[in-house]
Amino acid sequence: MRFILSVLFIILATAVTASDETEIRTLLGNQQAAWNRADIPGFMQGYWQDPALRFASGGDITYGYAETLARYQQRYGDAAQMGKLEFELIEVQTLSKRNAMVFGRWRLHREKDEPNGLFTLTLEKFSDGWKITRDHTSSAD
Repeated sequence: MRFILSVLFIILATAVTASDETEIRTLLGNQQAAWNRADIPGFMQGYWQDPALRFASGGDITYGYAETLARYQQRYGDAAQMGKLEFELIEVQTLSKRNAMVFGRWRLHREKDEPNGLFTLTLEKFSDGWKITRDHTSSAD
């Protein structure tokens, strides 16, 4: 029985196509581009627009799309505070046909500093594509 469940898990995990990974990488590339235009609402298009969205960073947990958007807008009030975002995607792992995880690094290039850190994202595939449902971002500072 354990063997059958293991094989079933492997089949489900590998049933996700290469296009799913491409879609996920495109979503994150679009987020990076929006950030670099100082477009926080555009950046947020990669997130699940639902009250159950969870964003954890800096010891705080924010629930909800609107609340996460407001957090970003309050913290990054202008293009200078936003800087230029750079993502390094270390691992994109599909877990099933509808679920994936991404692990990577982020860095903001700003005039006076370069904050950076790690992130782990949980994504779900909806009828309109992949969306981030959980985001845990840490800072190296």
